[in-house]
This record gives sequence, C-alpha cells and structure tokens, in this order.
Amino acid sequence: MASIGLCGLAVMGQNLALNIADKGFSISVYNRTYAKTEAAVARAKKEKLDDKLHGYENFKDFVHSLAKPRRVIMLVQAGKPVDATIEGLLEFMEKDDIIIDGGNEWYENTERRQKYVGDKGVRYMAMGVSGGEEGARRGPSLMPGGTQEAYKYIEEIVKKVAAQVDDGPCVTYIGEGGAGNFVKMVHNGIEYGDMQLISEAYDVLKTVGGLTNPELEQAFNDWNKTELNSFLIEITALIFGKKDDQGEGFLLDKVLDKTGMKGTGKWTVQQAAELSVAAPTIEAALDGRFLSGLKDERKQAAKFYQTKHGLKEPEPLKGVDKAKLVDMVRQALYAAKICSYSQGMNIIRAKSIEKGWNINMGSLARIWKGGCIIRAGFLDDIKQAYERNLELHNLLVDPYFGEKVAERQEAWREVIKLAITAGVAVPGLSISLAYFDAYRRDRLPANLVQAQRDFFGSHTYERVDKPADQWFHTVWDENFGSADSITTSGYKS
Repeated sequence: MASIGLCGLAVMGQNLALNIADKGFSISVYNRTYAKTEAAVARAKKEKLDDKLHGYENFKDFVHSLAKPRRVIMLVQAGKPVDATIEGLLEFMEKDDIIIDGGNEWYENTERRQKYVGDKGVRYMAMGVSGGEEGARRGPSLMPGGTQEAYKYIEEIVKKVAAQVDDGPCVTYIGEGGAGNFVKMVHNGIEYGDMQLISEAYDVLKTVGGLTNPELEQAFNDWNKTELNSFLIEITALIFGKKDDQGEGFLLDKVLDKTGMKGTGKWTVQQAAELSVAAPTIEAALDGRFLSGLKDERKQAAKFYQTKHGLKEPEPLKGVDKAKLVDMVRQALYAAKICSYSQGMNIIRAKSIEKGWNINMGSLARIWKGGCIIRAGFLDDIKQAYERNLELHNLLVDPYFGEKVAERQEAWREVIKLAITAGVAVPGLSISLAYFDAYRRDRLPANLVQAQRDFFGSHTYERVDKPADQWFHTVWDENFGSADSITTSGYKS
C-alpha cells in the first residue's frame, strides 16, 4: 500500500510526486486526464523511481491503493476543480482519512470545505507550497494548516520532502483552519513587493545611471554577496546575462513590459484593507502590475506627452557616478525590502490574532529561508527579531533592523530624488520611504483629517490635552451652511 497519494499532475504536481518518491515514500498518483498520469509514471521510470510511484486511472483504484488513514495531496486549479476532486475522493474515502489541498486557494474556501468534508468524517488540510517547479522537485517551502492532529499523519513525509536549511526542514505547522492558505497568500504578496522593488532598482540603474546589461549583471552578482543575498537577486543577475537566441543583444530587452498575475497579490491587499493594516509597498506592486497591463494606453500617453508637451522618455542623467549609484540603490533596495516584509508579517500577525491561529512569526521566517521564491539571507535576521520580541509590532522598531534602515535612509532618499529628476517612476521605493517616515513620526497631519470629518459629519475627535477615550464635537463655523456662506470660485489660466 502507498504511503500517500497525489491528485493533479501538472508541472507542480508531477515534480512534488517525484520528490516524495525520491525521499523513499511510496506514492500513488492520479490525474483527470490519464495521459498525464502515464507521463508521470514514464518520468518516474526514467529517474529510476518506478518502484515508488504508481499511477491509477480512476478514483476508486487510486484511493484503495493507499494505506490507512489515507492521505491525499491535491494540486489542482483553485475553485471548482478542487470541489470536483473532493467529490471524487469522498466517494471512496473513509472516516479519519485526510485530504490536503496544496494549491493557492482562498482561505475561506478551505474553511468551508473543512466543515463539509469533516461532516463526512474525513479530515481536511490546506498546505501552501512555494518554490515553483524546481522547488517542488528538489525541496519546497511548505505551509500546512488545519487540525494539528491531522498534521501528525503527514509530518514525517513533509519534513523530508521540504527544503533543508541550517536549522531544519522548511516546514512547520502553521495553525488551524485556513492558516496555511493565508500564510502562503501573504508570502506571495511579499513576493509581489520584492519583485517590484527589484524592478525599480533595475530601472534606476539602467535608465538613470545608463548601466549596460553586463554592468547590471555584475552589480546584482555583487549584491548577492551582501545583505541582499536572495533567490530573486541571484536569478535577476542570470536574467541580465542571457543573450537573445532569436536575434541580437540580450533577451531581457525583448521581453514585453506587461506583467501577469494569478490573484494572490490582490487578495493580500484586500485582506490588508479588511484588517486595517497598512501595506503600501505591496499595494504599489499590485498597481504596478495593473499599469503594466495598460501597454497600449501607455504607448499612446507617451506619444501624446512627447508630441504635445515635449516630454521625452526618461534618459540617463549627466554626470552620474555609476559605482556610487549602484551602492546607493543597494542601500535603498534593502531598506525598502525591510518595509515590504514588515507589512506582510503585520498582515499575518493581525489575521492570526483575529482568528486565534497563534502563528509563530519567527517560524515563518525560518521556513522561508529555503525552497521558496522569497528566500533570502536576511530572513534569519527576521527570525531572530521575532525571537527577541514575540510581540514585535513592526520590524522597523527591532533594534537590528532599526539601525540598518537608519544607516541607509540618506542613500534611499537620494535614489528617489534622482529617479524623480529623470522622470522614472519608483512607486515601491518611494511609498516604502513614505511608510517609514510616517511610521517613525510622533505626530501626523491626521489631526486635520479628523477635524475635517468632525466639521462635515460630526464624527467627533479626541484631544491631546485630555484623557484618552473622551470625545468632542465642535461647531467649527456657526455661519457655515447658510446661503450667505456658500461661495463658488472659478479658475482661469
């Protein structure tokens, strides 16, 4: 009998199944289209894993091939395909069997399915899987959520399948309900922010500083030996060096500037708003993808402003010291990344408090150190920050990160000034700086906003010179609203 089963043999599913077999566990696989099952079996044979991996053509044979309690991972498209797969499995599964959804599903859908499946005596989990196809095959970061009792039945397998780092496997039990889905969703939101910030750093170096692709490759390779060491910095250096095999020059310069997305970044921003958590860097990344999709409109706008108003495309500034710019952008990128990760962790923390999930924030940083897309050297520093203070509200006030940001804020400001001067949009870098500047201020202009709200809507306000929770309302102008007080004004250029 097989130790575990897997439904859904697209790229991620097939690679994860082979990873499980490679770690010594027998696995049964099933796909709605049998040709994909046959392809997975053929690949297992080629990799000499055919003694561990076996394919099945229908749900009945697939389920009956599994040792009890049966454990089945689903890696199918979110939404209706998940529900259809669940129905196929439930026809043959029994009490205490376990279904684990490994897709990018909305956490409330998981909690709905947990109740539905639980009413039939079957246990249901959701497990975030990060790392792409290579991570799935060699060792992903895994974020399982659901009942801790069910987790015990998959713990041995996932610990061996996950990426391995200096302090253990990149997997930990996240929490009850849809906690695993939620954490994976926010992980992807952080990923959005990280990629946006890196793309802006590239734009500043290329457009403002005039760096060539080989110079960019060298800069990013150098950065990967610093505090910016990460998977995304590493692969970005490789991208800069890739020549076009269909023409002259470098491939990156031929890639259309139009970004796709699958929804998790959007969900992250929506949840931040629901939880009243500021996440401007992640929001800027999402807006950046929206704007990139307006390619035709942007082309028309570029032509309009150039022909009607003489505003040309941004070009390198004269007299820029390339080496100095590279160093300043490195500092700015690191400081902004701290803000982005802080925002993501704060979203998770707020949701954990709301739902009672008791998520260990430091453990998240630890399991993201390997296997996943946002893996980075400084995640160990984040883990240590939460170990120093379990109630840490923001990484910006951790002693270590506070010092790092303070040391880099001058370079950060200078980079943004240069970008603005050249007409290069850096929404991620600039809103991250605004987030830092707002968060570190004792007093913000929100007093005026609250006064305005009281003026037009009697929303009341608190006073700085009175005890907290005492609310006041003022009639700011006794004549306002009368016929004599209503004025109109016009403007002529």
